[in-house]
Amino acid sequence: MPRVVKVAATQLEITRDPEENLELFENWYFCQEQKGEYFDWAKPLEESKPVQRLSKLAKELGVVLPVSFFERVNNAHFNSLAMIDADGSVLGVYHKSHIPDGPGYQEKFYFSPGDTGFKVWDTKFGRLGAGICWDQWFPETARSLALMGAEVLFYPTAIGGEPEDPSYNSYPHWTRTMLGHAAANLVPVVASNRIGTETWAKSSITFYGGSFISGQRGEVLAQVGAKELKGGNLHPNPDKVEGFVVHAFDLDQCRTNRLGWGVFRDRRPELYTPLVTLDGSLKHHSLSA
Repeated sequence: MPRVVKVAATQLEITRDPEENLELFENWYFCQEQKGEYFDWAKPLEESKPVQRLSKLAKELGVVLPVSFFERVNNAHFNSLAMIDADGSVLGVYHKSHIPDGPGYQEKFYFSPGDTGFKVWDTKFGRLGAGICWDQWFPETARSLALMGAEVLFYPTAIGGEPEDPSYNSYPHWTRTMLGHAAANLVPVVASNRIGTETWAKSSITFYGGSFISGQRGEVLAQVGAKELKGGNLHPNPDKVEGFVVHAFDLDQCRTNRLGWGVFRDRRPELYTPLVTLDGSLKHHSLSA
């Protein structure tokens, strides 16, 4: 019997009232500035309101939810994601691996580098993998999750313009990167972004929206705010509206398609040593060397 699973990409505007928000960090994207008091917003997993509230919702609706939250573990702080199964149980937590640092995106001030490694989970509906925001720019993330058996990749995101150059638009680059992950790994990709303008004391970001669902060949199947989609391409300027899109995948058929291409059969891991170095050296220098 086919395993047909329906996935959804969401999109909303975040307010300053945490009780109204059920998404990333419960609040505006505070990494636009560096203030020690924002560390108080981090909570242990067991005390995280987004995780608690969405665990109840997942159980009520019988759905699987990847939930981002700001996590405190003793003296460490992580940009984290809890994978909540359809019975409301937390299957595990992923700590974001790649931490950006630049104007308007000063995450290294708040977050320790992730220490969980990449994670996939066996949920009620399939084996799912997830990265967080900046992780989505790295092909190593997507390939690792696919090698670990992920059948769908999820990327909760907060990306918008550049505070120092509002005219620069990275939306096309952002979307093409993730479509490449889908095509290279023959795995569907689901990306959820926010909309709205969030202005702090010295920085302001207008978020792109453009949340979408991609098929396993990198074709766009659904996008929030897109009036129409042509030839499997993303809309170049989707409306910045709240909403969601859904699409159903036959995961068994996706697996058959993936295996038929042979890209995992024909891999040559012994040739990929430069990927585990910072400088592309052919000889891997371990930390103990």
